[in-house]
Amino acid sequence: MKLGENILKLRKQNGLSQEQLGDQVGVTRQTISNWELGETAPNPEQLKALSKALNVSIDELLDNEVKEVLMKKVSNTEQLAGMTIKGIRIIGKGFLIYVILVAIALISLFVYALVR
Repeated sequence: MKLGENILKLRKQNGLSQEQLGDQVGVTRQTISNWELGETAPNPEQLKALSKALNVSIDELLDNEVKEVLMKKVSNTEQLAGMTIKGIRIIGKGFLIYVILVAIALISLFVYALVR
């Protein structure tokens, strides 16, 4: 989606007229109209003001795919954490079995020593 389309969609979602949004951003109604039509584009300072007025990030306003990239990274991190936890559980069970076997061996040696 283009920037102008995003501005129009978000402005309407926020229940703002072009004039109201222009007042919040510090530009005229005509400037908002030009942005929405794609005839001109906001400068970086105006983008910051737009993102605040429309309650979205600049990336979302520009329709950058940052959100999807972050979600993918979080998903990968969660998968890695799950695999790590499984590995720790396996190691923990192995250690527990080792301790039990050592205890059984020590008890067996102690009993053998007593019987002998």
